[in-house]
Amino acid sequence: MPKPRGRSAGRRRSVLIIGSEAQPFAKTGGLADVLGALPPALARLGWDATLVLPKYRGVSSGTRTDTFPLTVGAWTRDVGFFEAPLDDGARALLVDCPELYERDAPYGHGNIDYPDNPRRFAVLVRAALEHAARHGAPSVVHAHDWQAGLAPVYLRSLYAAHPVLAGTPSVFTIHNIAYQGLCEADWLPRLDLGWDQLAIDRLEYWGRVSLLKGGINDADMVTTVSRRYAEEIQTPEFGFGFDGIIQRRRADLAGILNGIDVQEWDPEHDHFLPAPFSAADLSGKAAAKAAVLARYGLPTGAATLARPLVGMVSRMVDQKGFDLIAAVADNLPRLDATFVVLGEGEDRYQRLWRTLAAAHPDRIGARIGFDESLAHLIEGGADMFLMPSRFEPCGLNQMYSQRYGTVPVVRAVGGLADTVRDAASSKAVKGRRATGVVFDAYTPEALLGALARALDLFGQPRKWRAMQRAGMQEDFSWHRSAQEYVKIYDRAIKKRLKGA
Repeated sequence: MPKPRGRSAGRRRSVLIIGSEAQPFAKTGGLADVLGALPPALARLGWDATLVLPKYRGVSSGTRTDTFPLTVGAWTRDVGFFEAPLDDGARALLVDCPELYERDAPYGHGNIDYPDNPRRFAVLVRAALEHAARHGAPSVVHAHDWQAGLAPVYLRSLYAAHPVLAGTPSVFTIHNIAYQGLCEADWLPRLDLGWDQLAIDRLEYWGRVSLLKGGINDADMVTTVSRRYAEEIQTPEFGFGFDGIIQRRRADLAGILNGIDVQEWDPEHDHFLPAPFSAADLSGKAAAKAAVLARYGLPTGAATLARPLVGMVSRMVDQKGFDLIAAVADNLPRLDATFVVLGEGEDRYQRLWRTLAAAHPDRIGARIGFDESLAHLIEGGADMFLMPSRFEPCGLNQMYSQRYGTVPVVRAVGGLADTVRDAASSKAVKGRRATGVVFDAYTPEALLGALARALDLFGQPRKWRAMQRAGMQEDFSWHRSAQEYVKIYDRAIKKRLKGA
């Protein structure tokens, strides 16, 4: 197998990161937060980090630096590149192709994907690789989710004997294995892939093609966004049919927890909060709590302020546990707590929360939609944060919550299990203090039991303050996560140099 070419031993190590969305350019979910934060974190560790993503409608950032014709299958267009600086010396390259990316939304209308998504994201990958071929091969290519799943595939096929890119190692990160990039097999020639790829050990998945499977099979290393999730996706319960595919790569699989932006999410300097606070001085949290209640039109008297406030900021879908919440909806107003929720999703869950808020205007507040300032205020002002997820690859809100002294109540899945230590667990006893309340079974009874435990702990101020402070002292920074990615990059590079 060809060794990496075009990379001088004395050059600064570099990573080409390919993904479909990133802050501050485009966001539909947590992937954007990751891809907005990871390149600068890698740059701070001395890497030359370049992020490549589409230039969607409404994105005006960047300066055009290059244009060249690109051919994928029988499709040929001129593709432009806009370069935009990111923090700490990292940069973004925005791929400009209006025919593909000037649309109302990044992936489709509602729940219906654009029918040409295979081409849209194959062009993204090919544009990234062709640009790299013109400007010097990276030390490693890091592709994210199915939209970039063809990057490892192309490096193993089209670019296997390329004069610059031959032997370039790749890392593939799965953010949510439920999204698998499925398309019909007749896309293969249109993506410059041979029919040999329609095989069970290649891209074929139940007669169709999966771009996610391609990334998993051909990357030198595969990662996902928490250690627990890396284990879970090897099981039928959480693997969404890919458990066997993942098991084949388990020797090259690692779980790396996402970080959070500890400057944006900092209760000592958060301009969305009415008063700053810290682990040493939590007094400002009371002002945030009063502000949350006022924003929702809930009572702000002494009795309500003394009662625990349970917050949620979430997509209202089954994955996030909203079917469990629906099952216990009649019990919520009977608990000695106030509830506020912010989010949007399935109509039935939006109606549920609106109905609860209308029936119990002194105990429940609901806001349908998203509001960044209110999300920060809830994290700062709530006493507890509820995340009863069916599955959760990583999760960010439980980390935001701990940073703000808001005790998470979560189910023991994925990143939730990796980041929250239960008040009754052995981990909390063995020198690591509890930071939240965790339940295991995905049942209404288990959810109610966890809430009851949290309410009981709230009534024990010394224990509660200890949990708050323990959570606020956790390190969820991207520096920690970026260091782990560098280790994976090094493993991928060494593996390829050995001819694996």
